[in-house]
Amino acid sequence: MFELVIIGGVAAGATAAARARRLSKDAKITLLEAGGDISFANCGLPYFIGGDIESRSKLILQSPESFHDQYDVDVRVLTEALSIDRHNRVVHFVDHGNNVEGKLHYDALILAQGGRPILPPLPGIHSSHVFPLWTLHEMDAIHQHIENTHPQNAVVVGGGFIGLEMVEALVKRGIHVSVVERLPHVMNTLIPEMSGYLTEELLSHGVEVVTGQSVIEIHENTVTLDHGDVLDADMVLMSVGTKPTLSLAAHAGLSLGATGALAVNEELRTSDPHIWAAGDMAEIKRRVDGKEVRVPLAGPANRQGRLAAGNALGRHDAYAGSLATSAVKIFDAVAGSTGLSLEAALASSLPAEAVTVHKENHVTYYPGAKLVSLHVVYNRETGHILGAQVAGDAGAERRLDVLATAIAGGLTVSQLTEVDLAYSPPLGAANDVVNVAGFAAENRLSGYSPALTAAELDSALLSSKWRIVDLRDVFSQEREPLFGAEAIPFSHLEKHRKDWEKDQPILLVSENGKDGHKALRKLLQAGFLSPVNVSGGYRSLERHQRVQPFVQLDVGLKSLDNKTISQKSSSVPEEQVVASRVPEDQTSPLVVDVRTPGEFGSGAVPGAVNLPLDELMNRISELGEVNRDITVYCASGARSAYAKQILQRAGFQNVENGGGLMEMMYR
Repeated sequence: MFELVIIGGVAAGATAAARARRLSKDAKITLLEAGGDISFANCGLPYFIGGDIESRSKLILQSPESFHDQYDVDVRVLTEALSIDRHNRVVHFVDHGNNVEGKLHYDALILAQGGRPILPPLPGIHSSHVFPLWTLHEMDAIHQHIENTHPQNAVVVGGGFIGLEMVEALVKRGIHVSVVERLPHVMNTLIPEMSGYLTEELLSHGVEVVTGQSVIEIHENTVTLDHGDVLDADMVLMSVGTKPTLSLAAHAGLSLGATGALAVNEELRTSDPHIWAAGDMAEIKRRVDGKEVRVPLAGPANRQGRLAAGNALGRHDAYAGSLATSAVKIFDAVAGSTGLSLEAALASSLPAEAVTVHKENHVTYYPGAKLVSLHVVYNRETGHILGAQVAGDAGAERRLDVLATAIAGGLTVSQLTEVDLAYSPPLGAANDVVNVAGFAAENRLSGYSPALTAAELDSALLSSKWRIVDLRDVFSQEREPLFGAEAIPFSHLEKHRKDWEKDQPILLVSENGKDGHKALRKLLQAGFLSPVNVSGGYRSLERHQRVQPFVQLDVGLKSLDNKTISQKSSSVPEEQVVASRVPEDQTSPLVVDVRTPGEFGSGAVPGAVNLPLDELMNRISELGEVNRDITVYCASGARSAYAKQILQRAGFQNVENGGGLMEMMYR
């Protein structure tokens, strides 16, 4: 019998196990997980702390029992792999739950141990009010700290995905939050103007944003920064990055890559022909330029787990690499990226340039239109799209998905202009911002409309003496001045340009770049030699200035609104919340539905009582005698497996996991 061992669960490992079973009904599949949970939604942890996800049990995706029932996989949690004997193909492990050691033979081994948050060696890092966030246990610790101590001030160290999501979660809990990021701006994967959009959203909600500094010491109620500043901190959330879990692989002599992660080939095979790796611990190819990178994201980890399982069972599928497509939502603001930034493309010696456009998400005459900002990077020799970044309200990520698909399909910016996207007044426009980005890129690429992005301005302005023209309306010019520019509204351009020298470089700044393009065309047609439009206009300049001030340009910042968290309505309609009480009879067989009241109210097994998993520990006394027969069920069998464990630990002797609702109804 073919023996497959997988070390690590959650994203890559659990996916690999499920895929392996679908490919082979006969293989013996064993999954070792050092933690207590095989599959949980770790991306959802901040949203439980913030109250968006009200039921903790919703984060439990699979239990060992439900996974075994579904896939016939031997899942062993709290089981740590100690060493790999590559010569004899044996994994040595210790079962911490039963305090026993053992070994497993494998024909193929998949490593999917992921990574762990980095905890820098700071004074005070191990204090009781300092937390990482990676597991359900760590989530519970943060939640209990807030419930028990009612902190007034929190410092989030690190302005990446988890850090910013936790900023929102803590604000929703009524805590004043400061976020400290050692780099020039939060979300360093984004260009300044896109990060500036997120920064403005944070500032509007009263968050203190401290960049270019690091925490050097943690005290009982404060933290000290390297510039000497002191911030109040009743709790500290550490989110400065992750590192791959490599001790097992390194001790086994497997090769590491240039990034320090585990080296794999295109089939995700390590330097050992019988061992594959997937997820955060593996070094993979960046899809656009082939550079080796680490991409600690759930989507690529799942796809790698699926592919590694197939190859471990004899397939030879190549992993195409990752575009690292990712997005973050902070309060009402969405931003994200795919592929290469302009800086990364140039660093890879690609002949790259970029454009930025801003356009409403649907037609302006339909109420509620919100601006979407799209930045597209392309090869100026071939026109092929290399990367994209987006910022806007909910729905902006839809455009990012289109660009990720375009990059994967090898589209050029000219082809982007012809992409047919869904149009309806409440949903889009006849020319979506994606099409408009294609137009702008095509115009710059062909020389029809020369342009510079915000990031390119400082170096360009050093090269010669420019005439800078602010084309916005007089009210905008007064509110947010562009210092050193000639304030000439677009409608007055014709009468002012007559006295200009036609060979002087002219930099045109409009509100969002559109009027700048129109003015540029007028000037070119009038014989001017060197007009250039600022791609994205003042809107791009202002956001860039917010987080990374220009050296050669002085941009007035717009005033920000003061925003508050709107009261979140209950996710469960009142009429669906069904009160449920355990019958007074203490000994007869009992069927317990451990789903939420809303789920229970939408349909349940006849005669079942509802004790939600999150309430079970506090309501065990209602269940009567410990020797009564109890059947627990949920939607899939995962939460009920946890319920069975809870009841057994409480002394109940005859507990059966009935699985999911449909299985129970069928019975």
